[in-house]
Amino acid sequence: MQLTRLPSPRLRPFVRLMWASAPAEKPAERPGAREHVLPTGGMHLVFRLGGPPLRLFSDDADADGFTVGHAMVGGARSAFFVRDVSIQTHSVGVMLHPGAARALLGAPEDALAECHTPLDALWGADAGFALEQLQGAASLERQLATLEALLSARLAARAMHGLHPAVAQALASLSSADDDGQAVAIRELVKQSGYSHRRFIELFRGMTGIAPKQYARMLRFDRVLGQFVLDPTRPWVELALEAGYSDQAHFNREFLAIAGMSPQAYRRAAPASSRHVQV
Repeated sequence: MQLTRLPSPRLRPFVRLMWASAPAEKPAERPGAREHVLPTGGMHLVFRLGGPPLRLFSDDADADGFTVGHAMVGGARSAFFVRDVSIQTHSVGVMLHPGAARALLGAPEDALAECHTPLDALWGADAGFALEQLQGAASLERQLATLEALLSARLAARAMHGLHPAVAQALASLSSADDDGQAVAIRELVKQSGYSHRRFIELFRGMTGIAPKQYARMLRFDRVLGQFVLDPTRPWVELALEAGYSDQAHFNREFLAIAGMSPQAYRRAAPASSRHVQV
């Protein structure tokens, strides 16, 4: 069972999507089950309302892993991470827009990138209070409404922050180029910004968590996955060339680096959700 919706107009500059999910029935245990979670290029705020705390592994060979907690921030990533899925969990969360972390979390995106951060490290005791409020909500709809109210209250209590104009312009250029399957040279983005190369990279990373080159890489990868979902029978080489990869070898290297598996292994896995692949 999963419910997704857009946030209220006040939150939309900061929150891309809200979601809540729960097992349809009592979840069965699958000892040792793991999955690769593929990156979206964005940041997520997640509360686990039932089941064990989030447990991650440094790679497929990591036998022990480490526990993050029941409330956490998943920073923007440039490659997959490995998590425990031995028990299905009941969760509620949001996907954030670039530039939202400082307003809602109190930290810049680049400080949270490429890792998961326990929410109490950012919100203090408010993280535990929020988790209790959400656990007391009886339905997926009420959980989304409660989370929306909590985020709106945090936004009202802090000074409003938005995207830096130079970063907003760069993101628009990258998204437009991605739609056309064409790459935008980073030097062009720097030139458009009017800043030095170093300062522009700092601004972009501070608002998105990752560098412009990595962000463009995520957009291209996202384009391939989106087209694959629409037609899983299409050859990878067609999808790769349409998305702007120079050749099959380039695509294979990028896919392996981002997903932790080859395109062929991904197709064989036939994931029910394009970014959650059991291994």
